[in-house]
Formats: sequence, C-alpha cells, structure tokens
Amino acid sequence: MKLKLSGIVALALASSAPLNAADKLTTNTINVYSATPLHSIGLPLNIIPANIQMATPKAINEQVGVSLADYMNNNMQSVTTTEMGGNPWQPEITFRGFSASPLLGMPQGISTYIDGVRVNEPFGDVTLWDKIPNFAIGGMQLIPGSNPLYGLNTLGGAIAMQTKSGRDAKGASVEFEAGSWDRQRYLAQYGGVSKDGSVDYFIGHQTTREDGWRQFSPSHLNQTFAKTGWQSEKTKLDLSYIGTNNKLVGNGFTPEFLLSGDRDQIHTSPDWTNNYYHHLALNGSHWVNNDVMLSGHTYYRKSNRHTRNGDLFEGGWAEANALGLPGSPEGGFTEDNDEDIELLGSVMNRTKTKQDNLGFTLQAAFNQDLVGKKNQFIAGVGYDYSKIRFNQSRVVNLSNRSDFPFGGIDADDDWSNDNQIFDSNRAFTSAGGGVQNEDQTTHLKSKQQTYSIFATDTLSINQQWHVNAGMRYNYTRINNRDQMNPDPLDSDGSLTADATYARLNPTVGLTFTPSDKSAIFGSYSESSRAPTSIELGCSNPARPCLLPAAMADDPPLKQVVAKTYDFGARGYLTDSIKWNASVYHTVNHDDIQFVRAPLQTNHGYFGNVGRTQRQGFDIGLAGQQDKLRWNTSYSFIRATFDNDMEFAAPANSSSTESAEEVEGIISVKKGNYLPSIPKHQLKLRAQYQVSPDWSVGTNVIGFAPQYIWGNENNRHQANTGEDHDGEDRNACGQPSDQTNDEGFACGSGKIRGYVVVNLDSQYNIGKGWSAFAKAINIFDQKYNVAGRLAETMFDPAGMYGAETNVRGLLPGAPRAAWIGFRYEFGGAPEAN
Repeated sequence: MKLKLSGIVALALASSAPLNAADKLTTNTINVYSATPLHSIGLPLNIIPANIQMATPKAINEQVGVSLADYMNNNMQSVTTTEMGGNPWQPEITFRGFSASPLLGMPQGISTYIDGVRVNEPFGDVTLWDKIPNFAIGGMQLIPGSNPLYGLNTLGGAIAMQTKSGRDAKGASVEFEAGSWDRQRYLAQYGGVSKDGSVDYFIGHQTTREDGWRQFSPSHLNQTFAKTGWQSEKTKLDLSYIGTNNKLVGNGFTPEFLLSGDRDQIHTSPDWTNNYYHHLALNGSHWVNNDVMLSGHTYYRKSNRHTRNGDLFEGGWAEANALGLPGSPEGGFTEDNDEDIELLGSVMNRTKTKQDNLGFTLQAAFNQDLVGKKNQFIAGVGYDYSKIRFNQSRVVNLSNRSDFPFGGIDADDDWSNDNQIFDSNRAFTSAGGGVQNEDQTTHLKSKQQTYSIFATDTLSINQQWHVNAGMRYNYTRINNRDQMNPDPLDSDGSLTADATYARLNPTVGLTFTPSDKSAIFGSYSESSRAPTSIELGCSNPARPCLLPAAMADDPPLKQVVAKTYDFGARGYLTDSIKWNASVYHTVNHDDIQFVRAPLQTNHGYFGNVGRTQRQGFDIGLAGQQDKLRWNTSYSFIRATFDNDMEFAAPANSSSTESAEEVEGIISVKKGNYLPSIPKHQLKLRAQYQVSPDWSVGTNVIGFAPQYIWGNENNRHQANTGEDHDGEDRNACGQPSDQTNDEGFACGSGKIRGYVVVNLDSQYNIGKGWSAFAKAINIFDQKYNVAGRLAETMFDPAGMYGAETNVRGLLPGAPRAAWIGFRYEFGGAPEAN
C-alpha cells in the first residue's frame, strides 16, 4: 500500500491517508477531514456536521497580508480582526464572538493549532500571531463550535494550520516587497524531494521591518521555518522547526480629541514587545494495515516575552509609602493624608515571561465496518506540561503638586518644580527631573499539567444518514509559587496556590446527505477552558491588578464551560455555484472576564461573571463564471450577557453608586450586548483573470456599529448624565463643572459601522519572475475598529494635570499600498 497525499485536507491534516481509505465511506470526493488535530484517516467532508471553512496557500498568497488574520478578516464568515495592540502583527481574531487574542486580560475562546500542536500560550491562553510565519502556511481550516476533540479553550471554535513541506513547495524562490510606512520584506525559501522520493525538505526565512502608520510604532520581525520528512510505503515522519525574534511596538486606544486632526496620534509611549520563540515538533504516522493507522506527535516550545509599557500614574498615601518616597513623615504617610496628597507622573511597567512547554499525543484510527455499517473510530491520549516564570517591575517618575502635604517637597528632596508638565520623552531619564523609584511587584513560578483522553466515532447508517459522537476528558493541575511571598498563609497575601480542574466534554452530530453535493446537519457539543495561572493570580476584587503587571493572592476560579447547538446545510445551486448556511447558539457558563476595579485607575481582576451568550447565522455563496471567481457572505452575531451583573465603569454616563457605596458602577442586564462585536458583517471577494498571466482581485468588507468597552450596559449617552446625588454630569459621568469646552466629553457609547475596499493583483512576468501588488482602504475611509470609555491626564493642548474621562478609540489604518517581486528557480514552489 503506497501513501498518497489528499487533495484538500481539513483540520490539522496535511493528510497522508490513501485516497482509497477515505473512499470507503463515499466514492465521489477527495475532500477529507480529520476528526482530531492529529494526522489520521480522513473522513469525507460532506458527512461532517459542521460548516468548516478552508484556505489554501494559493488563496492566502494571492491576497498578500502580513499574517493569516488579514486573509480571515477579508474572506471568512463571522470573523473580525482588530489590532488591539495597535500593531498589524498583534491582531485579535474574533470568530462568532469568541477571541484568539495576543493581549493578556482578553477572554480567550478559540484554540489554535500548527500541525496538530496546540500553540495557545500557557500564560493566559493567548495566541501570538507574529510567531506564525505566513510563508510557512500550507493550508488552514476554521472549525466552528465547542468541539471537545480540539481540547481546552475550544469554546467557540478552533483554527488549525498546516505547514508546507518539500513535496508541495518544490524549488527555490526569493521575494521582496516594499511600500507604505517604509515597510520592507525579504523572503528566501527552498524545498525539494530526494531522488528516491523518501526524503523531503523545506526551509525559509523572512525579515520584515516597517515604521508603522502611527507615531512611534516601528516593528522588526525575523521568522524562520524548516521542515524535513521521511516516508516509506507505511510510515511517515516530519520534523519541523519555527524560530522567531520579533520586536513590535504598538500603541492602542487614543483619546478621541487627539484623533480629530492627524489620526496617527498616540496616547502614551512606549508600548514595546519582544517575542523570542523556538518551536520543535515531530509528527509521525504508521499504517498497521489498510484499515488501521497509528499517529502521534511530540513537541517542545520555548517562548520568551519581554514588554515595556509606558503609562500614566496617579496615586495617594498608599502609593507614596510603597514607593518609599523622600520627605515622608516619621512612620510614613497615613490614610488621614489621603485628601491632601496626589501623586502624578508616569510609570514604566516591565514584564518578563518565560515559558517552556512540552507534550505528546498518541492516537489510533480504525476504518472498519461495524455491524455491517461503514464506521471510523479514533481513540487517543495526550499530555501537556508547561513551566512558567513571570516577573513584573515598574519604574515610577513623579512630578510634584503644589498641594502636597506638609508644605510640599522642595528641591532638597529631589522633586521637580511644582506643576511640571509631563514630558513622555524625558519621563524615564535623569533629564526628567522627577523622583524615580523601581520596585518589583510580581515574581511568580507556575507549573501546569493537562492529561487528556479522547475518542470519536462516525457511523454511516446508510448512504444518506451519518452519526458522529465523541468525548474528551481533560484533567488540569496548576501550581502557582510566589517567589516574593511564598507563604500561602501570610496575611499580606501570596500567589502560592494549587488548583485542579477536570471535566468530560461530549459531542454528538447527525448529517443527512441526499446527494454527494448536498448535506443537512445538526450537532450539540460542549467544551471547557481551565483558568490560567495569570487569571488565578489576579482574581481578588480586594487586590486588583494592573495588567500585564502585579498580581495578588486570590480566590479560586471556576472553569468556563461552553455549550453549542449548531444546525446548517450546504450544496450547489448549479454546477459552478455552491452555497452554505448555518445557525448556532452558544452559552458560556461561569465565563471569565477581566473586571475593572472601582477604586484604582487601570486596575482590575479576573472573575466568573456568570453566563454570556452568542447566537447567529451565516450565509455564503461562491462560484466561478468564465474568468471571474467570487464569493460573498453575510453573518449575523448576537453576543450578549445572559444574566444580570455589575461592572466598574466610572466613565459611563449612567454609572451610579453601588450597594457597597462604591461609585462608578454600572448594572448590566441580561440581553445587553457584549462590546467590540459587530452584529452584522458583509464580505465580498472577486478575482478576475485579465489574461493567462495577469489577475486582479478586490475585497469589500463591511461591519455594523458596535458597543465600546466600558459601555457593557449599553446605556452610555454622549453629553448627558446625572450622578447618584443628582449632580449634573458630563458625557463621561464627571461633574459638569469639570467639563472642558475644548473637548473633555465622551462621545457615543458605540463606534460607527464602516466599509473598507482593498485591491490586489498578480502578474507573471516570465522566466521565473512575477510581480504582485496590494492596496488597502483605497477610498481612505476614516474609521475606528474599537473603542472604550477611559481616563486621561492630558488635555487637548498636551498639558498634564487633572484626570479627565474620555472616549478612547483605536483608529483603522489609512490608505496604503505595497508592490513586490518574486523570482523562482530550480522548480518553482507550487501552491496547491
């Protein structure tokens, strides 16, 4: 029996299954799907009870984005992408209202895989997209729903990527791209197969640098990918490596008044991240006979992340004592001085995160009849281990205020002059003139272990009816050890704690296939996410944290459980036009959100807030007429809170005093919309083959208005409000006598919808040369992708002083364009 590669592979499968093995269940398809992230015997895609979306390397390359997120945002149903970090290589991908984000503190709900290895970072379950070289992607699938077979964090879906090999990317090529924002990209890659066909190899390296379109936002990326494989008639092995060393600067939300002119303005600086990454994986499969296949992988990942984040600082007597400021009275400042002291300045938060992650998965697949019916059964086990070291420190630079207690601190105490204007360029240097104290706030070591056992079975009752069922049991243990305060009984609080989470998650589905080109399906599934060490280390409302920063001793959290119903259908209207439609309903139980603390600016804590709900539907059409290829889709997403709760949101005009006499609280009711998730989205892709060598394509994407962070109760009103004492308030809930005519007023609690049009083109010059070009936002629309009600200590003139509530916005990128050239030789790489 000779191994053959399938034509189109779904779900973490660059399949090595023979076509005749897949054909045992149906005879008219080569589209196969692996029921688990590992290489396995494929199932015909038509009998799977899910609307799985796929992307080939050719389609991804034609649209020339900086990451896979660009392609998903432009083409895939129910997907939105937001550069929450203000950097194109740090996108947050949202699918059906669930996130795969690089930002700590964002509720994560999508698992991500590369060649079957889960690559969500153990510390926070985040996905760092800059660590995934786009040139190495050989295929990708987006799997909807709470499929438990895709492991922890698959609350709303899973993204499974496969990498290239020398068998499907033969030859050498070099590539150069340049254009707007001084972006320059260099790529060299080479792949091939040995003469006897047993060994394949691929290696590539890409360097990218740009200044960024916003001020002080440069990026420099180095990404390497290598893979070698060996196969015989029954066995296949692949050893792959990913290495990155990326320095990214991104500046996020900016007060609206700073964006009224040049939209490249930023709020505070710097916001710098260095991601250093090594990923080594060994995948293997072996055919025991024509019906039984063993497969597995083992991996090791080393992920280091350093950040520096400049922010504004405001504090009172407690902060003065903590910083050990000069001039404090004997015994330190006391709470009695609280009304007299106000410390203003800047703070540089620094973090170092080191993660070592290793594990393995083994499974056996049996493609054998059961009681005379065609059947496929898969069972396996998995183990994942993570060792995490997290350090956080801060450097505080303070300016003096004339109302400082005890007559103020004079020059002998090394303070700056009264009412110093904040200067971000000097804040953390000796030229800044202020008091600078550095202290370490967190030193945590954590170990996480997850044991898994899973099984799935697909039974074809007859040619039309197919039943799928499966389960996965996860057992997760987290051991946090506080290196600064190791005693868990210490009254000052310690991060030292142990937590255990276990759950059996089921799935069941039914598919009816009246023909080989149509299907109707329904499914129910459950999946879970265990709280991560950072969430467990910041879950005490009495000890809130500044993320990504200090943690405190905390009560235990419950794991999140998602339950999803999914129904849909797919088929062909004509031989050249296909369609799909699906409707879904997902409820998160004990959902974990980062809740803002009521009394400390920019602080918060993780908590189980109750239930949240996502429901909606997708409709898609795709076809080809002569030289025109096109697809279009419409998605409706209703993402809401599913029970009443309270949040701290002092910038919200409807905030009041809570029963505990804490000001700035909003009451969220069941049915209020979750922020930053547009209800409607429309996407169109068209590509026209002008000549055999020249093609032109366009993407049109449109998103409806969305609520902003801080307006979770959906009640904030611009330029209105009344506090709990009946005092008039401005747009952000601040007393009206503090309103500034120049713009100290929050706008709407929503951001407007927008439509963006992109263009791309490819041209085959000949003799191995080709050219490509891309332009984004060609009509130069001024739009915002996210917003939040926030605070600032700057006024529109750049003066630094009293805290003021504002609406922070994350502006969308302006019009930009790039052009590139590719030279291929020695057997040009092919994109299948």
